[in-house]
Amino acid sequence: MNIAVLIKQVPDTETKIKIKPDQSGIEEGDIKFIVNPYDEFAIEEAIKTKEKIPGATTFVVSIGPERAGEAIRTALAMGIDKGIHIVNNEPALDSYLTAKVLHGVLKERNISVIFSGKQAIDFDHGQLTQMLADMLDWPCVMITESFQLKEDKSGAKLVRRLGGGAKEIYEIAFPFLVGCEKGLNTPRYASLPGIMKAKTKPVEKLLVSNYLEGQSAFVSYKNYELPPERMAGKKLEGEPQIQAQSLVKLLREESKVI
Repeated sequence: MNIAVLIKQVPDTETKIKIKPDQSGIEEGDIKFIVNPYDEFAIEEAIKTKEKIPGATTFVVSIGPERAGEAIRTALAMGIDKGIHIVNNEPALDSYLTAKVLHGVLKERNISVIFSGKQAIDFDHGQLTQMLADMLDWPCVMITESFQLKEDKSGAKLVRRLGGGAKEIYEIAFPFLVGCEKGLNTPRYASLPGIMKAKTKPVEKLLVSNYLEGQSAFVSYKNYELPPERMAGKKLEGEPQIQAQSLVKLLREESKVI
């Protein structure tokens, strides 16, 4: 059984973003890049699933420049068996082209289940997994917070979170895709032996251009700018009645919302 994990390397959430002078993107020189946090839940669930299925093999797939190899090695250090790095040194692909490239790479690899994060924290689209599922013609369950293999290992029972506290329960036979949510598991840390082993685990390198078939992105980005600075807040003093009067006055005269 082959188990695939899709991961993306993204800027650390604590990184201070700087815009390029021509507003074509962000300055990457001083940025610390990490594995997309939601993808860590996908990595962990793939490893846990492999541990329950004798003979199963896990591999991680990532599209990106040479630095994306660091994210792949992180996944290998956590316990993934192999890596596939689809090298792309051009501007970032849109969701459709990313799904197209992944489809071209994965469709012939006899995969039973693909785990991914529910979304990436950089562009925050949350649509790649569904697009790939459509291209593969596989079922897909997003925002999954529980994954339990069936006793005969023919599929799994999944619980999907909805809005307002509602949940959906699915029983699906392999193959299918899973979009992983926080709470699905607790991702393990890479141990020192795991880090050492990761250096010798195989990473297959492919070129993104071999899978585009001449197609161009439907979506492009320009005129990047930082959000406006937030105004300083105001602290109201005095007794509750005085504070309420001051608040109403501010809402009426300054914010003009009442």
